[in-house]
Amino acid sequence: MSQDDPQLHQAMSEVVRVYRRYAEEVVEALGYCPYAARCRLEGHTREVVVFDAEPTVASLLPVVHELAKDTNVEVGLILLPRARADRLTHARLVEQVRRAHQDEPGGLVMAMEGFHPEATVDMSNPEKLIPFVRRTPDATIQLVRLSVLNQFRRGAQDNGTAFFDPTKMTVDAFLNTTPPKPLHVRIAEANFETTKQRTPALIEAIYENILRDRDASYGSLR
Repeated sequence: MSQDDPQLHQAMSEVVRVYRRYAEEVVEALGYCPYAARCRLEGHTREVVVFDAEPTVASLLPVVHELAKDTNVEVGLILLPRARADRLTHARLVEQVRRAHQDEPGGLVMAMEGFHPEATVDMSNPEKLIPFVRRTPDATIQLVRLSVLNQFRRGAQDNGTAFFDPTKMTVDAFLNTTPPKPLHVRIAEANFETTKQRTPALIEAIYENILRDRDASYGSLR
């Protein structure tokens, strides 16, 4: 299909529509990301569809440049509906793209994470549940503007700061004070509790419904 093919444009629209089901019905509805809804509603989220069956660093870097250059974009999603790589291979590609982006003049502008539809629930600990939480309909690269991410981290840290009177705290008590956990750890633990409360089976049912929608809508292009 050429870039001007109406079928291609329709497929792109469907890929974005199905992705947004995941974003709204899973991420936002379950509170998996405290920033996602506000970013989308304020118009700072942008999705780009790439139909490469075997995406490479060379083919993806121009998309990263495009998203990084648009300062209105705080969260970018590169959606790869035809990518055939498994989850671990996709993760390696994301890391290669991130390193190439970091090595460019100006350094890292967009932080990156890989999301993938091939993930089963693992409730053994919060970290092992992360791939399930990131179970997008298609292989996806999430880009977050690093300046915004750092600002969000600082805000979360400030909100979690406890004020204390140093004159009333002993040295032993100070040394034994548990430091605040990194933001990504707190989010993983919160998502773990949410999944446990809602039950993985109910969340799995939402995922499966979205995947059926994907296959019915543009499965022939996969």
